[in-house]
Amino acid sequence: MSKKDRPITIVLIILGIAGLCFGTVMAIVLSLSYGTPLISFGNKIGVIPIQGVINNPDTIIEQLIAFRKDSRIKAIILKINSPGGGVGPSQEIYSETRRTAKTKHVIASFGSIGASGAYYIASAADKIVANPGTLTGSIGVLMEFIRYEELLKKIGIDMEVIKSGEFKDIGSPNREMTESERRILKDLIEDIRNQFVTAVAQGRNMPRERVLELADGRIFSGREAKELGLVDHLGNFQDAVGIAKRIAKIKGEVTLVYPERKRRSLIWEYLFKDLADYIINRIEGHSGPLKYRWNGRLALSD
Repeated sequence: MSKKDRPITIVLIILGIAGLCFGTVMAIVLSLSYGTPLISFGNKIGVIPIQGVINNPDTIIEQLIAFRKDSRIKAIILKINSPGGGVGPSQEIYSETRRTAKTKHVIASFGSIGASGAYYIASAADKIVANPGTLTGSIGVLMEFIRYEELLKKIGIDMEVIKSGEFKDIGSPNREMTESERRILKDLIEDIRNQFVTAVAQGRNMPRERVLELADGRIFSGREAKELGLVDHLGNFQDAVGIAKRIAKIKGEVTLVYPERKRRSLIWEYLFKDLADYIINRIEGHSGPLKYRWNGRLALSD
């Protein structure tokens, strides 16, 4: 190598090292901003947030499976703040939670609310932790239908439906429901409610008759729920972490590992996806599917 080439080589090496250091620092910063540190030591507890109305179970199930397979994760906390949601999604997450609890400890931690389908899911965990003022319970099922036949009459629109059977358009928004249809839907709701009761009885190891006494849709405070056996401990998320450490026999400090957030790269996703998801969820929310969901509103005022 000539003397003239040495300065260039040294500069390139320095730039390469600087670039490597910068890239490493940026990767750590980005990973921290997305909830999961790239570099961590010691024992780990996986944390899976379940926020808002439960409509799509896929992401949560993927996270449960990933944490279950990761030998570095010693326990899993479901950090729940939800009024519940669809029957199918709630049941899918419940089943995967029970499957996970067979090989790894799972703790459910309630925030402001953990009701209906959210409680359904939590009942599959080893332990449930709630704040004294958490709203929980609401063991039951509902169906909602919008009727707009009077509006159609006012604006001069008639609807005509051709159907293959008497009950094919059950729940149609453009006519009043018949008594026969109401009986069918009530029987359906009772069946789905019984599935809820059975799931809670199995998950909580409670007598089915005892769960039935509480399965009238009412909500409870966290304190009431503990007295009734629906909740194991009163406390916040940090208390849930302590309980997870204890039952998983973890000593010393732990690293909380959150699922990686999907990074948005398109301007469409930044500007319009959240709005589109909101509109779709609002439409689906009034389309009449069965729901494990509490329909109340929680607010704190001065």
